[in-house]
Amino acid sequence: MSPLVIGAWIITILIDTVGQLAFKAAASESAEHAGLQHWKAMLQRPWLWIGIFCYVFEFIAWLAFLSLVPLSDGIMLGSINIVVIMLAGRLFFKEKLSRNRLIGVILISIGVTIVGLGA
Repeated sequence: MSPLVIGAWIITILIDTVGQLAFKAAASESAEHAGLQHWKAMLQRPWLWIGIFCYVFEFIAWLAFLSLVPLSDGIMLGSINIVVIMLAGRLFFKEKLSRNRLIGVILISIGVTIVGLGA
């Protein structure tokens, strides 16, 4: 993979991860509310807007990344986001990683490595 492809790939991973973490933070901070009040509380938090901004920017970054690699490779390489987001959830939100999830992370990582080496 060229440095440009690797850079675009890393940018999409980082932006997607920040967006997911921001959405989780928005939902968690508003957990004391229920129903419509929950949604109103989330709209007032900056985390929701950070997440939305990240997704808009990630859309552009993803298009740039896909312009550099074949779609099949891009989708496979993009699946590493699942691993990064799960590990970030563990780090920032103390979410549990079960044995099955760890096995899944290992299998996804192996698959992404195989695709990445062949791309």
